[in-house]
Amino acid sequence: MSPEPHWLVRPKSIRLLWVGGIALLAVLVAMGAFIHPHAIFGIEGTFGFNAWYGFATCAAMVVGAKVLGWVLKRKDDYYEH
Repeated sequence: MSPEPHWLVRPKSIRLLWVGGIALLAVLVAMGAFIHPHAIFGIEGTFGFNAWYGFATCAAMVVGAKVLGWVLKRKDDYYEH
């Protein structure tokens, strides 16, 4: 008898975590409509600023890491010379 897989690798649990995470993000962004942001810069006061700024920053870091990997990439025999 094989042991039951860990709860984090079960398809039902993975789907539940995705749905729960998306729902939580939606609720947090929606709460921004009811909270005054006390923005220092004008753009900080826009609806959903933290969500789209965080997403844009994360996407920029991924693209930057890809570019950095391409720039620093060496041939497989680099250390054999």
